[in-house]
Formats: sequence, C-alpha cells, structure tokens
Amino acid sequence: MTTLPVSRRTLLAGAAFAGALTQVRQVAAETKAVLTSATPSDVDSLPRVKVKLVDPPFVHEHEQVATGGPKVVEFEITIHEKKIKLDDSGAEVWASTFNGTVPGPLMVVHEGDYVELTLINAPTNELLHNIDFHSSTGALGGGALTQINPGEKTILRWKATKPGVFVYHCAPPGMVAWHVVSGMNGAIMVLPRDGLKGRDGEAVTYDKVYYVGEQDFYVPRDAAGNWKTYDSPGESYEDTVAVMKTLTPSHVVFNGAVGALTGDNAMTAKVGETVAFIHSQANRDTRPHLIGGHGDYVWATGKFNNPPERGLETWFIPGGTAGLMVYTFQQPGIYAYVNHNLIEAFELGAAGHVKVEGEWNDDLMKQILAPSAV
Repeated sequence: MTTLPVSRRTLLAGAAFAGALTQVRQVAAETKAVLTSATPSDVDSLPRVKVKLVDPPFVHEHEQVATGGPKVVEFEITIHEKKIKLDDSGAEVWASTFNGTVPGPLMVVHEGDYVELTLINAPTNELLHNIDFHSSTGALGGGALTQINPGEKTILRWKATKPGVFVYHCAPPGMVAWHVVSGMNGAIMVLPRDGLKGRDGEAVTYDKVYYVGEQDFYVPRDAAGNWKTYDSPGESYEDTVAVMKTLTPSHVVFNGAVGALTGDNAMTAKVGETVAFIHSQANRDTRPHLIGGHGDYVWATGKFNNPPERGLETWFIPGGTAGLMVYTFQQPGIYAYVNHNLIEAFELGAAGHVKVEGEWNDDLMKQILAPSAV
C-alpha cells in the first residue's frame, strides 16, 4: 500500500500533500493584504449570549422570534479527527469532525446578530483545519481567516445578514473535497427576527426541530473486496481520493452512520406536533422525502427571503445547501425519512425514522380488509 510521503511534522504544519502548504500561505497572505479598517461599529456594546451546542439530530435551545435587538452569539467548536464505524460490515473511516460528530452541530442565530466562533484544533490531530460559512460574507466564508494547526485556536466574528439555513464546512486549500467527505461539515440557521413566515405572511412555528446531515463516504477496498483500514487520516488520503474520483460513494448516510436515526436513535413526535426538519448535504444533491407525510412548508434551498412551497412530497436540495421542511403530524406510527434516491436510501444507508405517538384517525386512513385468502 502506498502511503503519503510526508512526516507528522509536515502534517502538523498543515501541508499534507505537495503544494498544499504553498497554497495555504499564499491564500493567507493575500487575505491579509486586502484587509483594511472599516467604519467602527458598536458591536462591543451589544449584549452577548453564550450558546452550548448539542449533538445532532438535536438543536440547542433558541427563540423562534427574537426578543430585543441584535446580539453577539458566542459558540465554541473543537475539531476532532477520529475513527468512526459506518455500519456492521466493518466499514470505518478516519473522520474529521466539528465537535466530534458527523455532521457538526447546528447553530441558530437571528438576522442581524453577530456570530462569534471560537474554533479549536485539538492538539491530538494531524491536520490543518478551518471553517467556511456559506452564510457569511468575505474571506472565503471565513476560511482564509481561520486556518489553524493542531494545538491552535482562532476566533472569528461575522454578521448574519442573510436569513436562511446554510452549510458550513472545512475548506483548507488543496484539500477541500477530502475534508468535506471526511465528515467535516454542518449547518447554521439564521432566522428572521420576527420568525418564519408563510407565503401569505402567516407565522410558521414548530414544536421541535431535528437536524439531519446527509453524508457521502468513500471507503476503499482491498484486492479481495474487503474494507481497508488505516492507522491515521494521512495514511488513508491517497486511497480515499482514488475512490472519490469515481464519484461513486460506498455509503450515503444520515448523521454519520447507517442506522444513526433508526431504532433506538429514531426521531420522535406526537400527533398534532409541528416538527421542523433541517437537512444539509455539503457535497452531493439529495431528495428528502417523508414516507407517510408531506412538507407542509418547504424552503428547499433554505433561504427565508423566498416564500416556502406548500404540500410537497419530495424536495430537491442541491449539494452545498441546507433546506428546511415543517410538517404537522396527523397520524401515529413509524414514518421513514429518506433520500428518495431509493438506492441510496435502502442500499447505501440514507434513511431515518420518526416514531409518532397518538390516536389513529380512520378518516385519514383505514384498513377495510385485513390481508386474507382470496
């Protein structure tokens, strides 16, 4: 097996491959060259809120309608490189993660707030990392200002001017695709200050919210067809990129593994509850579908300045985008939440469940005759 011709010291410097370090330094230098002082603002006088992030599919506590004016919302994320198990067949990958999960945690702020992120690259890691917020403006989404080696941290502040749900991901020069398909992506939701609105201006609220991060993985196999394993992220790089270039994922999963949102890990709701589902895919197109339900309100590309579509059966989320669907459950039972490329759902893993409790409504559906002999 061919391994990367680099030392751990080179990896610690953030140059895992030939040319990467040059790109990193060049981008950083170019960014500093164009930075000039802007008009002073009163950001320092704004109230501050420190948010404790939670692991997906759950979302930290937040207001749906903002009280008061803009705030500085503080988040902290630690980057961890860790080996994760994808299924029961022995497939595993060295994942690069925000806060140890695939996807990284969902962040929620309101339009006009300032996001202040402390980003930490754990000293046990091998690689340089950064963060690119699709929701921010300038400096490669923050990627050019947040390049940190293992054992370093940085603080980035940006103003949330665009309402919607957006992807964030790692984007180190020369290594973007590999980091993204290693699991290093997440989402942020920027709510309008007066809350979500339907096409006619009606308020759209939810009783609970779940975050589903869809992830494609590219696990190499050996000559006998067995999954290959590696002792470090760098060692897996060359083989993984070769599989990536086929554009054929070995796994397409929700929240980091086959079955991560089924069985005991299923999402839950009750009849009459309105549930928001945020769905992101940082690399490939996807087609979410709730089997047995519908999208009452759907912002398929996740941008709240655009009116939502109503009553959708399936909605299309382009790669590099996050979307939002809101649905009020009307019947109890097990609902399958899937990517409606059914091959990816049932053969590669992109499926989850919602367990809904409540009273059955025969008017909506009734079995007139149970299965019996003809």
